[in-house]
Amino acid sequence: MKAVLDNLIERYPALACCREQIEKAADILVECYRKDGKLLTAGNGGSAADAEHIVGEMMKTFCYQKTLPEGYAEALYATDLEMGNVLASHLQGALPAIALDGHISLSTAYMNDCEPLLCFAQQVAGYGREGDVLLGISTSGNSRNVLYAAVAAKARGMKVIGLTGSRENRLEKFADVCIKVPETQTYKVQELHLPVYHCICLMVEKYFFGK
Repeated sequence: MKAVLDNLIERYPALACCREQIEKAADILVECYRKDGKLLTAGNGGSAADAEHIVGEMMKTFCYQKTLPEGYAEALYATDLEMGNVLASHLQGALPAIALDGHISLSTAYMNDCEPLLCFAQQVAGYGREGDVLLGISTSGNSRNVLYAAVAAKARGMKVIGLTGSRENRLEKFADVCIKVPETQTYKVQELHLPVYHCICLMVEKYFFGK
């Protein structure tokens, strides 16, 4: 995992100031997955796209082949030999992750019937369990729907990782670790968020599947 982080800093020297926080975030996720937990991601606008992107890297092979859990292929064969053979040949392992922005029916129903800014928090309350992790992405660190989700997550016994810009912000108050990339303009913050979360995804994937 250290080699992955070294490579990130070599390619993006500006992120050297975030090294400790990136490493801690990866450690939090490793501990979560070691205990059969899951990752919830949340953000708005471009950060919503990043939240979905992270799920895409976690839920299938990214760089290291994610193999199926032990015994799963045999269970597929036993359930139906023909379809089980197809499934076992093509399914990949996964690190469970859910992007909270992607549930249109739930989101619109909740926003219409209840308080729109609590939509992510509602999903955290429903999906979240002690030991899970919320990754809140906000370029300002002050997005209110992400803040409400962070509070809901802490109350659930979850860990919270913040991914923000460099300014002092409210999300870091609730985060177990807050990665504050060294930019303030939204598009520049987002340009540095991608290599950070790619690095974290790769570090975690390497821990579980790099052998």
